[in-house]
Amino acid sequence: MEDCLITRCGRFEKQVAGVQIALARDITVRHCSIHDMPRAGINIGDGCWGGHVIEHCDVFDTVKETGDHGSFNCWGRDRYWHPDISVVDRQVAADPDLPFLDAGKPVILRNNRWRCDRGWDVDLDDGATNYEITNNVMLAGGLKLREGYRRVATNNIIVNNNLHPHVWYQNSGDVFTRNIVMGPYRDILMNVSPWGRELDRNLYTTSEADRTKHAARGCDANSIVADPLFVNPAAGDFRVRDGSPALALGFTNFPMDQFGVTSTRLRSLARTPEIPSSLNIGTGEGAGAGFEPIEWQGATIREMFHLEFSAVGVGIDAGGVLVAGLAAGSMAEEQGIRRGDFIQRANDRPVRNTREFVEAVGPVPAGQTIKIRAIRNQQPIDISVQSVGDVTAGEPASDPAETPPR
Repeated sequence: MEDCLITRCGRFEKQVAGVQIALARDITVRHCSIHDMPRAGINIGDGCWGGHVIEHCDVFDTVKETGDHGSFNCWGRDRYWHPDISVVDRQVAADPDLPFLDAGKPVILRNNRWRCDRGWDVDLDDGATNYEITNNVMLAGGLKLREGYRRVATNNIIVNNNLHPHVWYQNSGDVFTRNIVMGPYRDILMNVSPWGRELDRNLYTTSEADRTKHAARGCDANSIVADPLFVNPAAGDFRVRDGSPALALGFTNFPMDQFGVTSTRLRSLARTPEIPSSLNIGTGEGAGAGFEPIEWQGATIREMFHLEFSAVGVGIDAGGVLVAGLAAGSMAEEQGIRRGDFIQRANDRPVRNTREFVEAVGPVPAGQTIKIRAIRNQQPIDISVQSVGDVTAGEPASDPAETPPR
């Protein structure tokens, strides 16, 4: 399909997309303008069988009436996929070709402009595999890669955001290079080291703290922090000028005036996205905001950012706290708590934040049973633990990233 204007879908049924692709191969979507959507602009509902090309599209004002989605959205859930990533790690270690039984040909996203203010600009979810993401401008929500294999993202511009790596597999083969980013990686439940095949040679506009935040995971040793010298960002021209440090990293300019519909009639009808009025460049911003964690029986408990809820398979309004770290041999571990558990109830009381967690478990006398309802591997689970009395707030004893994986 080419030169299509798609807007204001989903007046009644909200689980719609401007373009929906499923059980198909070699579909091309070119020069489409898609905006004012309750959910995704373009959605691919599986990995069967790949070969699609999405190019020169302008997709924005999406996910306006739902959540946990993106302007471009996809999920794999192919034959290899299982909600417990340890199962997938074992199976793929035995048969590395398993993820590509369905996703046989790469899906290519190139030369598009995306904006999603209630989710991700580009959201690859639930095992989505074999993607090439090149020459895209992402204006708000950034790029999310959850699970999956062989996602190669190069030469993209991510405005006021960065890559959101969620719950990656061992040896995923993911690549993130020669991109211009504005802020730190927004990672969650990344229990592997190193991350993917290569995350390097990117230009950060913010700070050394952002660039080096995940150096221990093999990230960004050759990336730099600099002003990319955009041509005219206020007008949406994110090409870089001659002499830009991005060019030395291998970044190449791509056209900024070829997004969306091309016919005169449709161009007169189609809107274009709002361009951010300010950019996160040269601010010296550190590694991003967070919530003060608490320690409980050797587990580090913290609250979640609204987009992080996707990593545990619940909506942004679900409420709960995350087990972000777990000391080996701790009482919490011995009694069945696992890193990545998303706790929603304790002692039959709802838990929407760390304060409510403390109130639910703190007053319980030592030795008494605490009933916990959590989400694990996207399924509810009940856990009974023995109270040790008080709960104290403060920084965790160790970086959750240093706890043993799974």
